[in-house]
Formats: sequence, structure tokens, C-alpha cells
Amino acid sequence: MPNLQANALRRGTTIIHDGIPFRVLSFEHRTPGNKRAFVQTKLRNLLDGTQREVKFSSTEVLERAIVETREMEFLYTDSVGCVFMDSETYDQLTIPKQDLANSLNWLSEGMRIFVELLDGNPIGVELPKLVEMAVAQTEPVVRGQTASRSSKPATLENGTTVQVPPFIEAGDRIRVDPSEERYVDRVK
Repeated sequence: MPNLQANALRRGTTIIHDGIPFRVLSFEHRTPGNKRAFVQTKLRNLLDGTQREVKFSSTEVLERAIVETREMEFLYTDSVGCVFMDSETYDQLTIPKQDLANSLNWLSEGMRIFVELLDGNPIGVELPKLVEMAVAQTEPVVRGQTASRSSKPATLENGTTVQVPPFIEAGDRIRVDPSEERYVDRVK
């Protein structure tokens, strides 16, 4: 399996640590005074979903987990989890809701996404860079406020709240970056 140095870790990277696959949830490079640099990480165990914090030396070599991605279509959510269909073979697979965590809010029926597989078992999804959503609720436009660089909260159809420019109104369709939960632009 390919290796990488701890200082090359990024959010979403999948590694093998102590023989267990983990996904990096957050990381921070630290250099305390005259001591050696290290990387403080928050990892999620891909087998049981538990989280833990691990400190790596910045020069430590880590084993990268090989994650296969397969394009699938999101069909629906049931009591067991989310059901996806392989675009080529039409096979269906179910991923438990807890394995999808924050991605669950951004899924809509018919959406084509990449499902991540580790040793043939689904471990999560790779969301598109941009997702179109309708604004369900936001404050009305205040006259004269559009000239300033201000923003206001808007609740989307999936229940997520993002900051939007003052000219966005309820019912508008906007593009959102789901990884950062931030407004990108308005759909024309």
C-alpha cells in the first residue's frame, strides 16, 4: 500500500493506523517552541465509527488505505440506511445512516455520487463539489443593505443553515459547497 508522511495528511484522507482504517476528520500542524513538530489529528474508525485523537510526528510515515470509488445513484432512505444503485450493474447496496454522518443532509433522490468502498465494503460517499438547494427561509431584504458586504442566515430545504448575501430570498435556488457548508452562487 502507498505511504505518506504525517505532514501530508488532509481532511478526508483514509489511513491505516494500528491495523485499523481511519478517516482524518481534522488535523493541525504544530511546532511548539524548540521541540519537534507534530500533527494533531482527529480520526474516525471506519469499522465501528468511534473517534479518537492521535498525535503523529511530522516525519512519521503512515500507511494510506486504498479506497475504491464507484459511481452510484442515490435512491432513497429507509429505516436501515440509505440505498444506492450501481450505475453499471444495477446492484443495490445500503449504507447505514451513521456511516454517512454529515453527508446525509446533502443527498437527494436521483443524485449521482461516488460511493467509497474499502475491501468491497461501503464506508461513505464522496459528495459533489457543488449542490443545488432551494432556500426555505431567510430574512427579507432590508432596503439599502445591498450596498454593504454583509450576509444573513438562510435555512435550506435540507434544514442546514448557511450565510448568504442580502439579495437571496426564500424560494431562490443556490449552489452550496457541502464540504464547507458555504454559499457559492445563485442559480440563474
